[in-house]
Amino acid sequence: MATDNIGGIDLFWEVRGRGPRLVFCNGSGSTLAEARLLLNVLGDGFEVLAFDYRGLGASGPTPGPYVMADVARDVLGLMDRVGWDQARLCGISFGGMVAQEVAVTAPSRVQRLALLCTSAGGRGGSSYPLHELDDLDHHERIQRRRSLIDTRFDESWLAAHPNDAALVDFVVRPDAVDPPDLVGRRAQMAARRTHDVWDRLHRITCPTMVAAGRYDPVAPLANSEALAGRIDGAELRVYEGGHLFIVQDQAAGPEITDFLAST
Repeated sequence: MATDNIGGIDLFWEVRGRGPRLVFCNGSGSTLAEARLLLNVLGDGFEVLAFDYRGLGASGPTPGPYVMADVARDVLGLMDRVGWDQARLCGISFGGMVAQEVAVTAPSRVQRLALLCTSAGGRGGSSYPLHELDDLDHHERIQRRRSLIDTRFDESWLAAHPNDAALVDFVVRPDAVDPPDLVGRRAQMAARRTHDVWDRLHRITCPTMVAAGRYDPVAPLANSEALAGRIDGAELRVYEGGHLFIVQDQAAGPEITDFLAST
């Protein structure tokens, strides 16, 4: 683990494991510490570069507003820092938006691309406007976040599916709704709000997998279908789950890692 100044921002990062080089970009408001579960699912068999976004976790604050292109430059700067000319790239949710921006900005540096539960923006459809949660009171925010996990998850469904109810309780913890790095998270939400790579997706030339949850209310299946249809040769895989299909459908993790490990 280390912290380096990349383009004027102190970014906390780590490289772990052995195998093909993989850059992992986690989801909205998620830190490296919170992404351990996903890294354990997706990172086995790879040399993984993962990091805390600017303004979050152990990374330093951002000096002001930024856009997705700035986050893409953070990723490319970290790849330069560790000496990686090329790597595989996996992004989930917000991280999928970052991964798209990296791939359209520097296509020659991305060997394979996995885009999980994410959206292209613009005419390709946008993900749920998470910034609107800031306008809700504490209780309403908790309830809305619960509803954004899976479109099936109403009270009757959760009462009949205790494992899903436990997943909801694990993900949406009331004591974590107002985090200490709230300023950084809101800056990230503002960058997310303007994400739009739709007209630049033709620049992506590497093998690409778009993975979607059939019941995802944040990045609806239609957005993933549009995304896969816009990238030449991309394959779409649909899993039984919502925005957290990666832990809901046991087939998802192995299939994504198999794709990323292919040559």
